[in-house]
Amino acid sequence: MSDRPEFAIATFLHRLQWGLLALAAGWLLWLLAPVLTPFAVAALLGWLGDPVVDRLQRWLPRSTAVMLVFTAMAAVALLAVLALLPLLQRQVVTLVVSLPHYRDWITGTALPWLQAKTGLQLTQWLDPQRLIDVVRQHWEAAGGAAATLLGYLSRSGFALLGWIANLVLLPVLTFFFLRDWDVFVERVAALVPRDHAAIVGQLAHESSEVLGAFLRGQLLVMLILGVLYGAGLWAVGLDLGILIGLVAGVLTFVPYLGPATVIVLGGLAALAQFGDWQHLAGVALVFGLGQAVESYWLTPRLVGGRIGLHPVAVIFAVLAGGQLFGFLGMLLALPVAAVANVLLRYAHGRYTHSRLYAGERPAILLGDGVDIPGPGGGG
Repeated sequence: MSDRPEFAIATFLHRLQWGLLALAAGWLLWLLAPVLTPFAVAALLGWLGDPVVDRLQRWLPRSTAVMLVFTAMAAVALLAVLALLPLLQRQVVTLVVSLPHYRDWITGTALPWLQAKTGLQLTQWLDPQRLIDVVRQHWEAAGGAAATLLGYLSRSGFALLGWIANLVLLPVLTFFFLRDWDVFVERVAALVPRDHAAIVGQLAHESSEVLGAFLRGQLLVMLILGVLYGAGLWAVGLDLGILIGLVAGVLTFVPYLGPATVIVLGGLAALAQFGDWQHLAGVALVFGLGQAVESYWLTPRLVGGRIGLHPVAVIFAVLAGGQLFGFLGMLLALPVAAVANVLLRYAHGRYTHSRLYAGERPAILLGDGVDIPGPGGGG
């Protein structure tokens, strides 16, 4: 029956239909990425808070449990903003004030040293008069670039308004996701074909467990390392140590990027501010301490191998998500990668138990490890 041409054509058309539907969904997601960002963030927050709501629901009505969890999440976010905003403001002011000093260090110390070591004429390319001459020679292109820049800045004003609107929408959406999360799950589960409901439910539960453990652990790792790096670089004496440490903590979710930020930006800041090896060694000490704490304590205890992804796969997922869907893609890169990893493990298990993998003639494994073809296998 399955070998008939009509059946093969129907199967092909069915798969083509699902492929076109997936392409249309991806295209629509790409178009609506700016609008969907607050919904995605709110959904993640609602999903992270739902287990706590379910536990409180054993003793309290769900509405009361939702209000308690939402109030706690809002209080934590507000305290974080009140604590970090003045600190970041002072660090940004320090950065702006220090920019002339860093510029003088780059042009007066770093570039001449690189020029002496490499033989490349780097200083002349940064000469202001030379830059003006280059602009004069390419005035039309510069005018087009300036027009493009002005257009971008005008669009950035609307983008800023969009970000403000998203920030206002975020708590409202989070509350509704928290309140109705179980309803959303039930409605999605009702759409699954009944023949596949059991396996889809199993995969969804496994994906939720893997992703929830990873995200909660990774957020704690980012927080602890941000505080550790910031406090360590500040103790070394770097004026921008807290800002560099916080940036490194945020970038920790991309493997090796957070530590690289500490050693590169911290090293450059130490050389520009002090110019001696003692402070450079202090930055290296903070880097080594952070790596030891992350490798031997934070990651094994809080994250472990719960996501099961190689660092190269994580970096690719983040970069690919950002390239395809912007900030929304970067936000959803790791959740999608974690779910895809669960599905790939399931597909691998199905494949290793399939006839395609085992072949038409199953082998009999003897005690000494010798394979003998089964019946009909020939000599």
